[in-house]
Amino acid sequence: MRIAKVCVWSMNLRLAQPYSVAYENIDQAVNVFLRLETDRGHVGLGCANPDEVVCGETPASVVAGLEGLAREALEGADPLKSARIRERLSKSLAQAPAVRAAVDMALFDLLSKIARLPVYQILGGYRDRIMTSVTVGILDSDETVRRALDLKRQGFRALKLKGGLDVELDIERVLAVRAAVGPTVELRFDANQGYSVAQSLRLVEHTRHARLKLLEQPTPRSELEALGTVTREAPLPIMADESLMGMRDAFRIARRGLADMINVKLMKCGGIWPAMEISSMARAASLEVMIGCMDESALGIAAALHVALAHPGVRYADLDGHLDLVKDPTAAAVVVRDGMLSPRPLADLDP
Repeated sequence: MRIAKVCVWSMNLRLAQPYSVAYENIDQAVNVFLRLETDRGHVGLGCANPDEVVCGETPASVVAGLEGLAREALEGADPLKSARIRERLSKSLAQAPAVRAAVDMALFDLLSKIARLPVYQILGGYRDRIMTSVTVGILDSDETVRRALDLKRQGFRALKLKGGLDVELDIERVLAVRAAVGPTVELRFDANQGYSVAQSLRLVEHTRHARLKLLEQPTPRSELEALGTVTREAPLPIMADESLMGMRDAFRIARRGLADMINVKLMKCGGIWPAMEISSMARAASLEVMIGCMDESALGIAAALHVALAHPGVRYADLDGHLDLVKDPTAAAVVVRDGMLSPRPLADLDP
């Protein structure tokens, strides 16, 4: 069996609900799709949502990577020898994790079609669904509460509030949301690198009664010692996100005790297989794992979901990047019901 055809195309998907984080405003998401077809008619699909701020990739660079070095590695290759392809691309596309993620997804999708089993079952099948948080961007307090109540009405049981621009306003927003949604909704907070150590600890102290579940990436990614200080001093689990790209970062964080938890994203680490490896290393180091996402189509969310379902070391999921995408051609890839995510087989795509 050989890969006979490689097709790449991109789509600019508008967000129905634009949002803001500490370092940018987002109202659209470009997703780059990859379609592999074997000489026996099997089709595998992958996608990438490059984030230039986090990963240093752009839609144009992802398309170029898939059309260039990735195509060279894929055309004529045996898709069941995916480790060879993955190893080759880990060297030639070392600085292009989103490109590698799209390839890895498509290869796993091919394997799934050939084996007639869902990817998460092939990888271990630890669970068949998982609760996801859903994000509330940076808004004023009243609008934050309105958005939180609307999401609660939709059945979501975990909310992730974005902040990092104004710690006093963030404290106000957290307390207001907790008062509005009651004690049963889990609250997570993501500062997206926006705080100093002092501001991070101030948020933790003054929102103590709101019972935040975790604080994600409070300090700048380059200031690892600051992250470690918050982790040591805060009576709340601290999660590394932007400070972690791949296995080397995960090992550094674990060895130096810089965080209690890590956010593993396929677009940062290079795909399903690297995410499984990092999750295993984290479990050995007693780091809790959340599987997160960028503003990915449901296809990308499905790939991350399969990791979350397969690995017993994954405790949390933050897989909501597809929810507000308008006219996502892969929207049927996952099912959301009462805040729980489960996978669904994908229909084929054509460019």
